[in-house]
Amino acid sequence: MLLLSACPQNAAETNTDQEASKNTPLRLGFIPSENTAEIQRNAQPLVESLSADLGREVQAVLATDYTGLVEAFRNGSLDAAFLTPASYVMAAQEAGVKVILRTQRGEVPYYYSVIFARKDSQIKSLADLKGKSMAFGDNLSTAGYIFPLKMFKAAGIDPQTDFENVLFSGGHDATVLAVYNKKVAAGATYANDKAGQDAAWQHILKPEQIAELEVIQVSEPIPSDNLCVSKTLPEDVVKKMQQFFLNLHTTEAGKKQLYDLYRIERFVEANDTDYQGIREAFELSGIQLKAKEQP
Repeated sequence: MLLLSACPQNAAETNTDQEASKNTPLRLGFIPSENTAEIQRNAQPLVESLSADLGREVQAVLATDYTGLVEAFRNGSLDAAFLTPASYVMAAQEAGVKVILRTQRGEVPYYYSVIFARKDSQIKSLADLKGKSMAFGDNLSTAGYIFPLKMFKAAGIDPQTDFENVLFSGGHDATVLAVYNKKVAAGATYANDKAGQDAAWQHILKPEQIAELEVIQVSEPIPSDNLCVSKTLPEDVVKKMQQFFLNLHTTEAGKKQLYDLYRIERFVEANDTDYQGIREAFELSGIQLKAKEQP
């Protein structure tokens, strides 16, 4: 957890619940999509900028997995977080969180799940993976697990019985390396285009190493990852956060913070209906969400 400078307390404030909340650190969660040390390092400049804009102390919270962020919302220890589409759907169902923005990379605010292998593996279709090993990311990774399950189900493949071995790598970088280093036959990760020209391996491998990989199958477009807030966060704070992130790409410093963190170009407005396809993917993949939280 990163703890940044708080804004000075006004001595004239009275001890009301509302005013006390203004002097409580805002806890912002970050998804552990790749190298956690790098994400923690790159989160700090953005957290400092947000703290200055809100006039309020901000703490950066980096969970070890996606489920940890959902649980943190459930137990009231997070105010806002960057979430994957799948972890947002779960957090909305189980903790009532609200999506306020989603990311954009390139021209459109969506991306793809890709199943890939080494070119020398002779794997050319999903059917070729039967009896072989497969790497997924996190069990709440949209591109690294939920949509691959959907693709496998559509192809008549049951990951629980049709693979020799299944590895949960914990992150996209680890999945790419597992495939490249022949620890597994194939893996699932994200790409920002169908051809895989801009995908997870672009930031991990050298060009000559990337040339040894190929995309086997591509999913339908997936609405991009997002910024969500707790149902208890005051609306004025939500609006101020939303405006901060919408404007962040308009400065050179802000552009760098976004790109360094998750290679984001900008944020765009979002709402819950954008993620209906993710709920359908959960259902088609056979993953049951918990009963909706009661108000």
